[in-house]
Amino acid sequence: MNIRLAQIFCPMLMAISPHFAEAASPESADPQQVDANFAYQGEYTGLIPGDGDKQKLGVQVIALGKGRFEAVGYFGGLPGDGWNREKPLRAQGEIKDGEVEFRTDDGLAKLRNEEIAVYDAEGNQVGTLKKILRESPTSGQKPPAGAVVLFDGSPDSLQNWQGGRMTDDGLLMEGTTSKRTFGDHTVHLEFRLAYQPEDRGQGRSNSGIYLQGRYEVQILDSFGLEGKDNECGGIYSVKAPDVNMCFPPLSWQTFDIEFQAAKYSDDGKLTANPRMTVRHNGVVVHDKVELPGERCTTAAPVKSGPESGPVFLQNHGCPLRYRNIWVVER
Repeated sequence: MNIRLAQIFCPMLMAISPHFAEAASPESADPQQVDANFAYQGEYTGLIPGDGDKQKLGVQVIALGKGRFEAVGYFGGLPGDGWNREKPLRAQGEIKDGEVEFRTDDGLAKLRNEEIAVYDAEGNQVGTLKKILRESPTSGQKPPAGAVVLFDGSPDSLQNWQGGRMTDDGLLMEGTTSKRTFGDHTVHLEFRLAYQPEDRGQGRSNSGIYLQGRYEVQILDSFGLEGKDNECGGIYSVKAPDVNMCFPPLSWQTFDIEFQAAKYSDDGKLTANPRMTVRHNGVVVHDKVELPGERCTTAAPVKSGPESGPVFLQNHGCPLRYRNIWVVER
């Protein structure tokens, strides 16, 4: 690791807290209704000096509202795209004369026109990172033959949901439960986080998908965060994701979840715990994780038991959007 470049992205203030917070404003579920800070937020990659050679650096820039930002640097590349798993480097910045500056005594990074120029302590530019827009490899994936299509954007598919609400442009809204129930199954879900730059932690685009109405895979704007069990892709109160694959808010993201239901004997005794494999934006973040059969995750609407259960999309007071939801029963 290049020490001077590491110092450019060293911590300056506290990072976003993962704890509960009250929702503030502004918030938007519509990419056409955002503030000026939104254009700076996102993912950037490029080459910088390393130990004897160039190395790839990925940076996630998080909008914090009122012209403030946090940059999170990943050596080797972005999560899911080369990151070497070293502890990310964090720095705070703010807009000055149309640029977002991330400054320390040891260097400077300037974000302007979808590029980050990186400078060393002597003021020499040592690298340029360009903005990229990643897309999940399973985004828009068509349901296979025999799949149960729960939502495809048509008015008819809204009838598959209890209390289902749909936007004028054909997107499913948060806070609904599938009328159909499932045992062993795989579910494909596409979701779009709201943009809430002034909110923090659990107040920042919070929702969740509950398998069988019992086990929650968290949905949250945890772009750039550590990746805990109560953050995006985590199995709530059970296990953190192996890597935080959360994209920036207002980007379409995917979950592909394989769920193996708990097994019970004829007399109702639990004989095998449920298991889950989760792919977040195409990357495996949980592999055959055993879940607690004797309990459900927090706020589950369905109690543990041998019966099949629904797909439940939590309403946590944040405006999320969903599309292309289908299930393959096994």
